[in-house]
Amino acid sequence: MSSTALLASLLLAYSGMLGFCLGKERHWKQLAHPRLPARLRRLAAPSGALLLGLAVYVAGHVWPGGMAVVGWFGLISLAGLALLMLIPYAPRVATALPLVGGTIWALVVLAT
Repeated sequence: MSSTALLASLLLAYSGMLGFCLGKERHWKQLAHPRLPARLRRLAAPSGALLLGLAVYVAGHVWPGGMAVVGWFGLISLAGLALLMLIPYAPRVATALPLVGGTIWALVVLAT
């Protein structure tokens, strides 16, 4: 099992779930900066679906075949729970987590 692929799949799942949340007007008002154009909100849900598709592709590198889909659903559940807990209490952390996690992932990949 590749730990970097697992971390990448988890980050992609979290980013996809965040994209779906930002696609809804209520969460857009909670998480996005007020000066951002509303056009970006319409792009958030399709980009979230794309990121979830990439997450299942990367999960295929961690687990074989059908186990990848089951692991992917587990990663989506974990990412959704983390997002659910972060939105009310730390909305800035919720939106910054994919960037920080991506930077950490890049450092781990470069270190190995």
